[in-house]
Amino acid sequence: MIQCKDCEFCELGPDGQANLKCNPFTNIREPECLVKWQLLRLDLMTRAYMMTVAEYRKLAPLQDKLYRHMSREIDEMDDNESWKRPPEDDPPEGGPDLPPLDDRL
Repeated sequence: MIQCKDCEFCELGPDGQANLKCNPFTNIREPECLVKWQLLRLDLMTRAYMMTVAEYRKLAPLQDKLYRHMSREIDEMDDNESWKRPPEDDPPEGGPDLPPLDDRL
């Protein structure tokens, strides 16, 4: 098996980080190269996901504050419009009594 450092599609950075220029659709030399390429892409996706989660953690307090504020606004609107509805403990006048639901459905 050829090592990545010996491959023509690999460039080593100053810190020893391997930068693979191989394309799995055109110039993979060995089957193991495809596995390495997949591992590198999986690592890249995992890092991106972890960065996204970190950003969401930063936004969580703001989202909680917005949610509380919006809930308070909705409750105030409901209170302001309560005069339009009859009280909930009074049964509706003239409404038909519905039979109980059939459990066999």
